[in-house]
Amino acid sequence: MGIHQLNHAVLYVGELARSVEFYTGVLDFAVVAELPGAAFLRAADSTNDHDLGLFQGSGARPVQGAGLYHLAWEVGTLGELEEIRERLADARALVGTSDHGTTKSLYGKDPDGLEFEIVWLVPADRLTGDEQMTVAPLNLPAEIERYGRDTRGGVGVSVR
Repeated sequence: MGIHQLNHAVLYVGELARSVEFYTGVLDFAVVAELPGAAFLRAADSTNDHDLGLFQGSGARPVQGAGLYHLAWEVGTLGELEEIRERLADARALVGTSDHGTTKSLYGKDPDGLEFEIVWLVPADRLTGDEQMTVAPLNLPAEIERYGRDTRGGVGVSVR
């Protein structure tokens, strides 16, 4: 028995409506349920009940030195990664990009400054076995040229 994937994350946010607007408008999440002070959202291509819970903040702060750095969501193609890059940039929420060898990543921050990663995984059949874990600048046009805009990522890695 073992954990095989993240089912959902729950975040405390400063302004619930503002956060719902960001996650639905910029990242295409859909609201699937709302309760007083809370909203539950599903990612566009998810079959999950919900992927993200947003709770109006309680004022609680993490212990100094402890806390969540970021969450990562996977996309299916580099074309989708490129589209999200543009949307994050338009929303002034794009804070970085990285080429990690086996993954191609964007980093964003939501309206409360909570960081997240959007990642595309190189398919298993395209891995050579010589990949090193790196943190290099992401050249998304070059990666699209190399792998193709519509190549399904994560196949044999995170997707069967």
